Amino acid sequence: MKVLAFRHFDFDDITVFEQWAERGGHQLRVTDPSEGTDPAWLADIDALIVLGGPMSVYEEEQYSWLAEEKAFIRQAIRQEKKILGICLGAQMLAELLGGKVYRHAVKEIGWHRVQRTADAHPWISWMPDEFITFQWHGDTFELPPGARWLARSEACSHQAFSLGDRVVGLQFHLEATPACIERMMGRWAVELIDAPYIQSVERIRAEYERSVESFRMLHALLDRIAAS
Repeated sequence: MKVLAFRHFDFDDITVFEQWAERGGHQLRVTDPSEGTDPAWLADIDALIVLGGPMSVYEEEQYSWLAEEKAFIRQAIRQEKKILGICLGAQMLAELLGGKVYRHAVKEIGWHRVQRTADAHPWISWMPDEFITFQWHGDTFELPPGARWLARSEACSHQAFSLGDRVVGLQFHLEATPACIERMMGRWAVELIDAPYIQSVERIRAEYERSVESFRMLHALLDRIAAS
C-alpha cells in the first residue's frame, strides 16, 4: 500500500508508522503540508493519514496553508482514498464532512480511558471495548451528518467516528511515543495545569509503558486499512 502522511510539527515522532511500513513492505511518504501540497500526489497513493498538530482547524487566518491542506483532503475524500485522521486530522475530517469543530470546555491531556460505542467500523471493530491511550487536545467536534459514532471518553464524547467504509477519525493518539510526549510536555508546558482531565508530568511519565499496547493497536489498525 502507498501511504501519504501529513505531519504538522517537526518533532512529531513517526517511528511507529515507519516500523509498520517496513514490516509490511508498504511505501510511506511523510510531508509537512505547511510547505505545500500537490493534488497530483493523489494519483499515486492508496491511503492518506492526517496527523495531529498544535493549531486548530478554524485558524486559517493564522495558518493560511490550512486551506490548501483541506482542499487536498477534500479531493482525497471525493476520490475515495482510504483516510485516517488523528486528533487535528480527525477534526479536519469532521469539518470537511459537515461537522463543526470548536474549543472544548475542558482539555484532555495524558493517559485516558476510551470506550467504544455499540456502533462499529471494520478498521476498529476488533479493538477492546475499553482501553487507555494518550490524549492531548483542547478542541472537539460535532459528528458529521451520516457518521457513525465509534468511541467516547469521560472528558470528550466524540473520540472516534467513521463515514462510509474508507474514512475514520480518531481523537486519541495511539502513535504517541515517549520521546515525542517528552518534547510536547517541554514545548507546551504551560498547558499542564491542575485540571480534572490534565495529568501531571510525573503521572504521564509513570505510564509510558502503555505506549507498547497503543503501538500494537495502531499496527493492527493500519493492517486492516491495508487489507480493506
